[in-house]
Amino acid sequence: MSVYVHRSTRDLVTVTGADAASYLQGQVSQDVASLAVGDITWSFVLAPQGKVDGWGRVQRLAEESFIIDVDPGAGTLWSSRLQRFLMRTKAEIGVETDVPMVSVRGHVDSQPEYAISAGWPGLEGYDLLTDEAAHHMTDVAEAIELDDAGFDALRIRSGVPRWGFELEENTIPATVGQWVIDASVSFTKGCYTGQELVARIDSRGGNVPRRLVGLELDGDAPDRGAEVTIDGAAVGVVTSSAPEANGSVALAFVNRAVDLGDAGTIDGTVGSTPARLVAVPFTGTR
Repeated sequence: MSVYVHRSTRDLVTVTGADAASYLQGQVSQDVASLAVGDITWSFVLAPQGKVDGWGRVQRLAEESFIIDVDPGAGTLWSSRLQRFLMRTKAEIGVETDVPMVSVRGHVDSQPEYAISAGWPGLEGYDLLTDEAAHHMTDVAEAIELDDAGFDALRIRSGVPRWGFELEENTIPATVGQWVIDASVSFTKGCYTGQELVARIDSRGGNVPRRLVGLELDGDAPDRGAEVTIDGAAVGVVTSSAPEANGSVALAFVNRAVDLGDAGTIDGTVGSTPARLVAVPFTGTR
């Protein structure tokens, strides 16, 4: 597989202080207290009702220091949410926006020691954050540099949700895919804010009113909010899309009743454009 490079930005949220680990442990869905220095994990931060306030990668920098990298624009939301329950806790919350990031995706033999594993299902790779990291990564041998649309196509095929698209404040965590739950939620760590809804849905087999699927289309990338239909009946809406050489790809939330069958695919349309609904992640090419 080719190796791809993309340059963008992330927001960084910092949590530091004597109570940093215990405070985060009670606020996020993953077991961050057990992380060794240098370890990283995906995690949600949830509203008390169990809906998503944020999703990002938590890395332990030191015993009393954590950093959370999140989608652009989501850093201030994370910071505000973590400040809300801080009270007398010995921890400080900080946020830095528009931090340069270099992303490498594809088969890579090794990665720099300061790299962060991408954590995308079905696609190897890593990310480099901050100006210093970007400086050390001016190029990757034989890599193809992607524009925003090209990189978004890789994200979509991996079924990676994005804040403001698949993820927003009304999102129920289980709707964005089982791999996200497996990567982001600990069911053994103990109590945290918003735990009840996540645990209840898991105990019922993960059944939710809608779920995320992929779309492979033979035409142009559809608009966000475009209606997905099967046999003329509306079954869902597009959340993200991007062009590809042979058409386009997209993510969409569809009704729970939509059955992709044993093959994991079913034919539908978006507007007048034929579309194949695919279980996520759907990495690879047609």
